[in-house]
Amino acid sequence: MNGNRIMQQFHAMFGIFMVVFYIGIGIFMLFYADRMFVIDKAIRVIMGSTFLFFGIYRIFVSYKQIREAFFTKDIDEE
Repeated sequence: MNGNRIMQQFHAMFGIFMVVFYIGIGIFMLFYADRMFVIDKAIRVIMGSTFLFFGIYRIFVSYKQIREAFFTKDIDEE
């Protein structure tokens, strides 16, 4: 059962990386992409806000995963 817990912890830590990635891409698309890419403003706003809102959603999911992976006691661990 220890291997399963390690995988849960790895997925929880990877979730943190993905939160930073989604929020970073969202902020970039909303505020800085017009200087580097030639993309229509409506598409940039739609994509940027989608990434930003999905990153915010992933914060809550990652928090739940971290709490379960690191701060709960396994009953099967004997």
